[in-house]
Amino acid sequence: MGDEYCEIGFGTGAVKMTPAHDPNDFEVGLRHNLEIIRVLNDDGTVNENGGKYHGMDRYACRKAIVADLEAEGYLVKVEPYSHNVGTCYRCHNDVEPLISAQWFVKMAPLAKEALEVVKDGRIRFVPDRFTKIYNNWMENVHDWCISRQLWWGHQIPAWYCDECGHINVSREDPTKCEKCGCTKLTREEDVLDTWFSSALWPFSTLGWPDLDSKDLQYWYPTTDMVTGYDIIFFWVARMIFSGMEQMKKEPFKTVFIHGLVRDDKGRKMSKSLGNGIDPLEMIDSYGADALRFNLITGNSPGNDMRFYTEKCEAMRNFANKIWNASRYVLMNLTIDETGLPPMDELEIEDKWVLSKLNTLIKEVTENMDAYELGVASAKVYDFIWDTYCDWYIELTKARLYAEDEKSKRNAQKVLVYVLDQFLRLLHPFMPFITEEIWQAIPHEGEFLIKAEWPVYREELSFKAEAAVMESVKNAISAIRARRAEMNVPPSKKAALYVVSSHADTFRQGEGFIKRLAYADQVVICDGDPEGHEDMLCVVTADAKLYIPLSQLIDVEKELARIAKEKENCLRQIAMFEGKLNNEQFVSRAPEKVVADQREKLEKNRALLHQLEESEARLKK
Repeated sequence: MGDEYCEIGFGTGAVKMTPAHDPNDFEVGLRHNLEIIRVLNDDGTVNENGGKYHGMDRYACRKAIVADLEAEGYLVKVEPYSHNVGTCYRCHNDVEPLISAQWFVKMAPLAKEALEVVKDGRIRFVPDRFTKIYNNWMENVHDWCISRQLWWGHQIPAWYCDECGHINVSREDPTKCEKCGCTKLTREEDVLDTWFSSALWPFSTLGWPDLDSKDLQYWYPTTDMVTGYDIIFFWVARMIFSGMEQMKKEPFKTVFIHGLVRDDKGRKMSKSLGNGIDPLEMIDSYGADALRFNLITGNSPGNDMRFYTEKCEAMRNFANKIWNASRYVLMNLTIDETGLPPMDELEIEDKWVLSKLNTLIKEVTENMDAYELGVASAKVYDFIWDTYCDWYIELTKARLYAEDEKSKRNAQKVLVYVLDQFLRLLHPFMPFITEEIWQAIPHEGEFLIKAEWPVYREELSFKAEAAVMESVKNAISAIRARRAEMNVPPSKKAALYVVSSHADTFRQGEGFIKRLAYADQVVICDGDPEGHEDMLCVVTADAKLYIPLSQLIDVEKELARIAKEKENCLRQIAMFEGKLNNEQFVSRAPEKVVADQREKLEKNRALLHQLEESEARLKK
């Protein structure tokens, strides 16, 4: 017979058909009305249809058939052939497809409605690319086999009449056959596919089939369904058509798809590989908040992520950072009230942090509405760590310890207000630590989870003041970075000359620059200061910053130190290059050891480049 299933250009161009032992052959058999002949028993031995091979094990039978073909002169040649063989995930034995009587759900009418609700927009997928995958599955769906030969599960509610063979399906245990009245009935032993009961989850958990259930009426349909892309067909599609069939309404509005969590090598976690991560162990070591934040931050919808315990540790450190910052605020708090000071009493640093917070609220809300959770959490992280902890707390320390009571109280008010607002933004990601801290600070309401989500306030947009503070902050950062490169301790003060066409900007931040850039005096100039040729020059987008080198370091001693470090660095580079150029080392050493050596080589090369740049600057 001829059929398009056969590939003409592969092998002989002809293929045998075994409809009882191959799903594809079964489909071909149905098209051509082929007889379905089963030759294997459930235990893997050949049945009576196998002729003289009856009773033989399947593997022994295959060898016997090849030997018989060769003995009869029918065997032309034997070629190795790679193909997919299903194996049991528990015992790892080969799985043999068999034809058997099963229970099925007719999918054509169910799939039609399930497609319509997605195509007309009543249900949407995020990211949208998964809509195409869903539609493709539902447009090419096969009838669903729902029976399983397992000990555990929901037993199929069907009873066979021992007299007439009629199948009785009933919610209650029947006492007699509905067709012939016989009282001898045998219960179906098969259980339902686990996804069958899972498909009913959106409504069966809410009191269904009681349609008057208050929970069902209130919670069905829900808004969002969150799940992985690997079970869109197994679960999502089946929940949709089950909801349309039983409730006559879609079960949810949005399907939010996330990727899989893989190990640090990118492999799927599995029992066989032994690379699974126990979340309870991670929680014991790093905390539930750190684990949650690790899984969200930097992860985009629908894409897989690699799990690194080092990132969990970093998120624990982030939680500690928030805790310590909150303790600092509480230790310096003399007020028990919420709200901001009057606008005309705000200092420039207050306006800067409030403007940054305002922008954060707007952007994070937009990200959350767009299901960009990884982007939103990263922005909250950056604001807390950098803007609030590293900068605003430092900028207000002088006010907290000054004698000006109004300025002190206003600083406290802004510290608490910003803390309150970012705790609300962070709460969906790190609920435990945020609730604990929020309960300790002045607040309104019973629980943080019930508090209102922050909203953008136009009156808190201070663009001019924010621009000034960014210029000041950039100058401080640039000076501190250069001092760190030169190993100059914070205790070593030096004069600082600021040359900029925006002199007023730096006059407003002069006090911050002096304190945080470790200057004993700040001089704002219109042009390069006298003797600038012998000064260290740091350039930002808004200014040139000059520091007399003689006030920072002994140039000759620094050059000698750099020369010594360069010598040591060159020895390290030569050693690592020698190892990596040795073929025996690279081929025999563990991959991790070789990678570690390469990483150390690159670090030393980068250090050498940095030392050479520092040396060149000092020799100018």
